[in-house]
Amino acid sequence: MPRSAPARSVEFHNMSLDAVLVVLDRVDPAGLADEMHRMLGGRPDTFNQEPAILDFSALDAQEKIDWNGLLSLLRRYRLQPMGIRGLTDEALLAGARRIGLAVLDSVPMAAEKPPPAKAATKAPASAETLPPPGTASGPSASTMYIDRFVRSGQQIYAQGGDLVLLSGISPGSEVIADGNIHCFGPLAGRALAGARGDANARIVATCFGPELVAVAGIYRTFERGIPDNIAGRAVVVRMKPSAKNQSIIIEPLQIN
Repeated sequence: MPRSAPARSVEFHNMSLDAVLVVLDRVDPAGLADEMHRMLGGRPDTFNQEPAILDFSALDAQEKIDWNGLLSLLRRYRLQPMGIRGLTDEALLAGARRIGLAVLDSVPMAAEKPPPAKAATKAPASAETLPPPGTASGPSASTMYIDRFVRSGQQIYAQGGDLVLLSGISPGSEVIADGNIHCFGPLAGRALAGARGDANARIVATCFGPELVAVAGIYRTFERGIPDNIAGRAVVVRMKPSAKNQSIIIEPLQIN
């Protein structure tokens, strides 16, 4: 019998990688530690081992970087730095390469890519089984409807489209959508819209009170409480258009 060809010892496949874009306008680990503690409440579970790209384009002056201290700080919040962009100083670039960070200035980030055209739904990862993708109803397969309250510990992911919550979510729960999130009830817990980098995504809520909101990987937490002008009110959360510093805007809505 003819001998079969040996199995390949290596193969190469194209894939897309979603990563958190960390935009830095300072690089001293001590100062960053204080600011991240205020922003993220010191919670070590803010992220879940997501890959991270460090963007230094917002730095006013590119100074010496304590790479080990910076990476240690980010890993404390369960981020996995894998690359950098926005550095021009050759000494800083050499230091980044020495510790294994890739230089990715020529690689488009997820936020710069168009949103995916094909819509689908993914079963949520939670202790309790939520409605499977096939039960989502509505005029478009790209919109996922959840008609009951999302309890603590549950997670829902609307892959490829919008998520509509008809009853709200409780603290300790998480809702994620590649498109927009619409919440017609109390919005507590964590809400992440534009999860694949759609910077035009919105979070619209009729009763605002979350632990964390994010649009296209830009996060805002409320460990010091929610401002009075938006707490418990109808709001829209969106990305502030800026080529240099991306941030989240939360605006009250007038509902008559």
